[in-house]
Amino acid sequence: MKAIVVTDQAAGTAGMKLVERPEPQAAINDVIVQVHASGFVPTELSWPSTWTDRLDRDRTPSIPGHELAGVITALGYGTTGLSVGQRVIGLADWYRDGTLAEYVAIEARNLAPLPGDVDFTVGASLPISGLTAWQGLFQHGRLQAGQRVLVHGAAGAVGSMATQLAREFGAHVIGTGRAADRQTVLDFGAKEFVDLDNDAVEGVGGVDLIFDVIGGDVGKRSARLVRAGGTLVSIVGPVEARPDGGLAVDFVVEPDRAQLSEIVQRVRDGRLRINIDNVSTLDDAVTALNPTKRRKGKTIIRVRA
Repeated sequence: MKAIVVTDQAAGTAGMKLVERPEPQAAINDVIVQVHASGFVPTELSWPSTWTDRLDRDRTPSIPGHELAGVITALGYGTTGLSVGQRVIGLADWYRDGTLAEYVAIEARNLAPLPGDVDFTVGASLPISGLTAWQGLFQHGRLQAGQRVLVHGAAGAVGSMATQLAREFGAHVIGTGRAADRQTVLDFGAKEFVDLDNDAVEGVGGVDLIFDVIGGDVGKRSARLVRAGGTLVSIVGPVEARPDGGLAVDFVVEPDRAQLSEIVQRVRDGRLRINIDNVSTLDDAVTALNPTKRRKGKTIIRVRA
C-alpha cells in the first residue's frame, strides 16, 4: 500500500516521504480500515509517540496521522459491534502506525459509525478537533449555560469547534486570534473578539472557563481572568500559571465512540460547521503538509477518490 512515513524528527514535515509499505494485519479486537480520508496535526511530529513505542524503543519509519474516515475491510479475532463494509470514523492510537496510508489497523473501540450522508472528507476532520473541544469543555471544563467562556485560537480547527459547542450550550463566548481572524471567529458564534496582537486580553474581564490552545505568555496572563471556582483548560502541555481560586487542567484527547457520534449528528443537522482549509490527495500530501502560508483550518488528505 502507499503510505507517508517519517524517519527524522529534526526534519519535521519536510522529512515526510511517500513510500510503499506492507498492508497491516488485524490483531485481537482490531479492524482493518481502508482509509478514504485522513486528518493530520502538525504537532504530531513533536510527540514522543510518533518516534518510539511505549517502551521507548525506536519505531521509525512510522506512519503519522491519527484521524480517519473509511470503510472496514477486515475484522480481527474477538471484534464485535462493527462489520465489514461499514463506514466509520475514528482516532488511531498514538503509538501505532497512523492514517496517512491506504489501510490502517485500529482498535474497534476507537471507531464510530459514519452515516452515509456525511462525506469522508468531512468525517476525517472531526475526531481530534471535535473530541478535543468536547472533552475540554464538558469533561474537564464542566461548562454550564450562562457562563463566560474565553476560547483562545478560536479561528482554528479545535478553537472553532469549541466556540460552536460552547455557544450551543448557552455560553457567552469570547474568541481570540489575529486581527484577520475577527470575522471568522464571530461567524463561528463568538459574541466578542480579542485581537491578541493589538488588544489586551485582560480587557475581557472575569470568565468562568478558558479553553487554551496557545499557551505561553497568553496562557499565563489569561489565568488571572478565571473567576473563583472557574477552570483553565489547556491542550498545550502543563499549565504554567494556575488561576487563584480555580482549577487548571491539561489533557490529551481520548477516543470516545459516544462523543464522536454526538459530534457527527451535530454536523448532519447543521448545528456544527467544520473548519477545513485544504484538501489534497495522498500523492500530493507531502507538499500539502508543508504549506508556505499559515493555515487557519485543517488539512485533509483524501486517500481514496
